[in-house]
Amino acid sequence: MTGRAAAFFDLDRTLIAGSAAFEFGRASYRAGLVRRRDLVKFGLENLRFRLVGSTDERTDALRDSISKQIEGADVKAMQRLAPDVLAGILPRLYPQMLEEAWGHQDAGRSIYICTAASQEIASALARIVGFDGAIGTTSEIVDGRYTGRSTGHFTYREGKADAMREFAAKENIDLSKSYGYSDSESDLPMLRAVGYPVAVNPDRELARIAKDEDWQVLTFETIGRRLALGGAIGTTAFVGGMAAMLNRRRDIG
Repeated sequence: MTGRAAAFFDLDRTLIAGSAAFEFGRASYRAGLVRRRDLVKFGLENLRFRLVGSTDERTDALRDSISKQIEGADVKAMQRLAPDVLAGILPRLYPQMLEEAWGHQDAGRSIYICTAASQEIASALARIVGFDGAIGTTSEIVDGRYTGRSTGHFTYREGKADAMREFAAKENIDLSKSYGYSDSESDLPMLRAVGYPVAVNPDRELARIAKDEDWQVLTFETIGRRLALGGAIGTTAFVGGMAAMLNRRRDIG
């Protein structure tokens, strides 16, 4: 039987300006689930990851940092963070990308978020914005608590492409007929796994590759990149303020 077509959308800086991971960290702190010191460390690692770029070592470091943040956490308490996390994400959605995605639905193609963010947050966001589902990073649960270990792929770089292929096989999706959207060269494995890759406000390396390989490019970055930069500056200020607060407490103590 011939497989159906679909469209897969990266989340950070493709569907939204900025990073979903930091919204999760910030919500966790506000709920008292992580310490300020841990949030500062996570924020700095996430900021470096987003602004400087990725290597295998940075990918492993980010994955390990995320795992440590949720190790031992109560599943229900983490699930209750979803409204706060989504409240930070929803204002950052690119309207142009929602229209692009819904256009695929209108043409009979299913649409999915494909992200390194948690499966829980990705699925919740997908439901809110009318997507058909999501592929995210899944975490092991034992006795109602997260162990800090993943139960599948860390959905970044090759891991994201592998998870998408497994999902496509399960859902009878023909990737050669399907679309993939991302802003970053880190998603080249995902983009090259589909028949119709699309670069969205691409970074320098992805823009070069898209031009060389004659891929479609969507650009609306005058506002989008300012929002992303603003988010990065805001994150820097927030992390810097937290670090200064910790230093003052250390001096007092």
